[in-house]
Amino acid sequence: MKKCLVVVDYQNDFVSGSLGFEKAKELDSKIANLIEKYHNNSDDVVFTLDTHYDDYMNTNEGKSLPVPHCIKGTNGHNLYGKVSQSVKETDLLFEKNTFGSDKLFEYLKNNRYSSIELVGVVTNICVISNAVIAKTAQPETEIIVNKSLVASNDDKLNDEALSVMSSFQIKITE
Repeated sequence: MKKCLVVVDYQNDFVSGSLGFEKAKELDSKIANLIEKYHNNSDDVVFTLDTHYDDYMNTNEGKSLPVPHCIKGTNGHNLYGKVSQSVKETDLLFEKNTFGSDKLFEYLKNNRYSSIELVGVVTNICVISNAVIAKTAQPETEIIVNKSLVASNDDKLNDEALSVMSSFQIKITE
Protein backbone atom coordinates (compact mmCIF):
# COMPACT_ATOMS: atom_id res chain seq x y z
CA MET A 1 0.00 0.00 0.00
CA LYS A 2 1.19 3.50 -0.83
CA LYS A 3 2.24 6.22 1.58
CA CYS A 4 1.12 9.85 1.39
CA LEU A 5 3.07 13.02 2.11
CA VAL A 6 1.03 16.13 2.90
CA VAL A 7 2.96 19.39 2.52
CA VAL A 8 1.02 21.99 4.48
CA ASP A 9 0.99 25.63 3.31
CA TYR A 10 4.66 25.90 2.34
CA GLN A 11 3.88 29.12 0.49
CA ASN A 12 5.82 32.32 -0.06
CA ASP A 13 3.77 34.41 2.36
CA PHE A 14 4.42 31.92 5.20
CA VAL A 15 8.12 31.60 4.45
CA SER A 16 9.43 34.92 3.16
CA GLY A 17 6.35 37.11 2.79
CA SER A 18 3.87 38.90 5.02
CA LEU A 19 3.81 36.10 7.66
CA GLY A 20 7.26 34.66 6.93
CA PHE A 21 9.82 33.69 9.54
CA GLU A 22 13.39 32.38 9.49
CA LYS A 23 12.66 28.85 10.70
CA ALA A 24 10.29 28.34 7.77
CA LYS A 25 13.07 29.15 5.31
CA GLU A 26 15.29 26.50 6.89
CA LEU A 27 12.81 23.77 5.93
CA ASP A 28 12.98 24.28 2.17
CA SER A 29 15.73 21.84 1.14
CA LYS A 30 14.70 19.23 3.70
CA ILE A 31 11.06 19.21 2.55
CA ALA A 32 12.13 19.20 -1.13
CA ASN A 33 14.35 16.17 -0.44
CA LEU A 34 11.49 14.35 1.27
CA ILE A 35 9.16 15.11 -1.64
CA GLU A 36 11.76 13.61 -3.99
CA LYS A 37 11.97 10.50 -1.80
CA TYR A 38 8.19 10.05 -1.95
CA HIS A 39 8.20 10.56 -5.72
CA ASN A 40 11.04 8.06 -6.17
CA ASN A 41 9.06 5.47 -4.18
CA SER A 42 5.95 6.11 -6.33
CA ASP A 43 4.12 7.33 -3.23
CA ASP A 44 1.63 10.20 -3.31
CA VAL A 45 2.36 13.85 -2.54
CA VAL A 46 -0.39 16.31 -1.67
CA PHE A 47 -0.04 20.04 -1.06
CA THR A 48 -2.42 22.28 0.85
CA LEU A 49 -2.51 25.92 -0.17
CA ASP A 50 -3.86 28.58 2.15
CA THR A 51 -6.04 30.58 -0.23
CA HIS A 52 -7.63 33.94 0.38
CA TYR A 53 -9.12 36.63 -1.81
CA ASP A 54 -9.27 40.42 -1.94
CA ASP A 55 -12.01 40.42 0.70
CA TYR A 56 -9.71 38.75 3.26
CA MET A 57 -9.86 41.66 5.74
CA ASN A 58 -13.67 41.26 5.89
CA THR A 59 -13.48 37.57 6.79
CA ASN A 60 -13.51 36.17 10.31
CA GLU A 61 -9.84 35.20 9.98
CA GLY A 62 -8.97 38.63 8.57
CA LYS A 63 -10.57 40.31 11.56
CA SER A 64 -8.56 38.12 13.97
CA LEU A 65 -5.31 38.17 11.94
CA PRO A 66 -5.33 41.47 10.04
CA VAL A 67 -2.38 40.59 7.80
CA PRO A 68 -3.37 39.90 4.19
CA HIS A 69 -1.61 36.74 3.01
CA CYS A 70 -1.83 33.99 0.41
CA ILE A 71 -4.14 36.06 -1.78
CA LYS A 72 -4.94 33.98 -4.85
CA GLY A 73 -3.15 35.34 -7.91
CA THR A 74 -0.29 36.89 -5.92
CA ASN A 75 3.26 35.61 -5.51
CA GLY A 76 2.54 35.10 -1.81
CA HIS A 77 0.05 32.35 -2.71
CA ASN A 78 2.68 30.33 -4.63
CA LEU A 79 4.73 27.52 -3.13
CA TYR A 80 8.17 28.57 -1.90
CA GLY A 81 11.67 27.85 -3.22
CA LYS A 82 12.87 24.31 -3.91
CA VAL A 83 9.54 22.93 -2.78
CA SER A 84 7.83 24.83 -5.62
CA GLN A 85 10.22 23.18 -8.08
CA SER A 86 9.46 19.71 -6.66
CA VAL A 87 5.81 19.59 -7.69
CA LYS A 88 4.96 16.95 -10.29
CA GLU A 89 1.94 16.86 -12.54
CA THR A 90 0.64 13.83 -10.61
CA ASP A 91 0.69 15.68 -7.27
CA LEU A 92 -2.52 17.08 -5.85
CA LEU A 93 -2.91 20.69 -4.70
CA PHE A 94 -5.83 21.49 -2.42
CA GLU A 95 -6.72 25.14 -1.93
CA LYS A 96 -8.32 25.91 1.41
CA ASN A 97 -9.73 29.12 2.89
CA THR A 98 -9.32 28.10 6.50
CA PHE A 99 -6.85 26.20 8.66
CA GLY A 100 -7.95 22.67 7.79
CA SER A 101 -8.69 21.37 4.30
CA ASP A 102 -12.11 19.83 3.67
CA LYS A 103 -10.80 18.66 0.27
CA LEU A 104 -7.96 16.84 2.01
CA PHE A 105 -10.47 15.13 4.28
CA GLU A 106 -12.61 13.97 1.35
CA TYR A 107 -9.54 12.77 -0.53
CA LEU A 108 -8.21 10.80 2.44
CA LYS A 109 -11.64 9.28 3.14
CA ASN A 110 -11.57 7.80 -0.35
CA ASN A 111 -7.87 6.91 -0.74
CA ARG A 112 -6.30 4.57 1.79
CA TYR A 113 -2.63 4.74 2.74
CA SER A 114 -0.27 2.74 4.92
CA SER A 115 0.92 6.04 6.44
CA ILE A 116 0.30 9.75 6.07
CA GLU A 117 3.15 12.14 6.90
CA LEU A 118 2.65 15.87 7.35
CA VAL A 119 5.30 18.57 7.00
CA GLY A 120 5.16 22.35 6.55
CA VAL A 121 3.92 25.41 8.39
CA VAL A 122 2.52 26.66 10.76
CA THR A 123 2.69 23.82 13.30
CA ASN A 124 0.26 25.25 15.83
CA ILE A 125 -2.33 26.33 13.28
CA CYS A 126 -2.54 24.58 9.91
CA VAL A 127 -0.30 21.57 10.51
CA ILE A 128 -2.21 20.52 13.63
CA SER A 129 -5.57 21.19 11.91
CA ASN A 130 -4.71 18.98 8.94
CA ALA A 131 -3.18 16.29 11.15
CA VAL A 132 -6.53 16.07 12.97
CA ILE A 133 -8.26 15.85 9.61
CA ALA A 134 -5.95 13.03 8.48
CA LYS A 135 -6.52 11.16 11.76
CA THR A 136 -10.28 11.64 11.40
CA ALA A 137 -10.30 10.45 7.79
CA GLN A 138 -8.09 7.42 8.48
CA PRO A 139 -8.14 6.58 12.20
CA GLU A 140 -6.35 3.23 11.70
CA THR A 141 -3.58 4.67 9.53
CA GLU A 142 -0.30 5.80 11.03
CA ILE A 143 -0.26 9.60 10.95
CA ILE A 144 3.23 11.08 11.27
CA VAL A 145 4.53 14.60 11.89
CA ASN A 146 8.27 15.01 11.56
CA LYS A 147 9.15 17.70 14.09
CA SER A 148 12.28 18.70 12.14
CA LEU A 149 10.13 19.43 9.06
CA VAL A 150 7.50 21.68 10.64
CA ALA A 151 7.87 25.15 12.08
CA SER A 152 6.06 27.96 13.82
CA ASN A 153 7.04 31.55 14.48
CA ASP A 154 6.52 30.76 18.18
CA ASP A 155 8.70 27.95 19.60
CA LYS A 156 6.49 27.43 22.64
CA LEU A 157 3.35 27.02 20.54
CA ASN A 158 5.25 24.75 18.15
CA ASP A 159 6.25 22.43 21.00
CA GLU A 160 2.77 22.53 22.54
CA ALA A 161 1.16 21.65 19.20
CA LEU A 162 3.51 18.68 18.80
CA SER A 163 2.63 17.54 22.32
CA VAL A 164 -1.10 17.83 21.65
CA MET A 165 -0.77 15.88 18.39
CA SER A 166 1.13 13.17 20.22
CA SER A 167 -1.68 12.95 22.77
CA PHE A 168 -4.12 11.94 20.07
CA GLN A 169 -1.85 9.24 18.73
CA ILE A 170 -0.09 11.08 15.94
CA LYS A 171 3.47 9.78 15.76
CA ILE A 172 6.00 12.59 16.25
CA THR A 173 9.37 11.77 14.63
CA GLU A 174 12.66 13.58 14.00
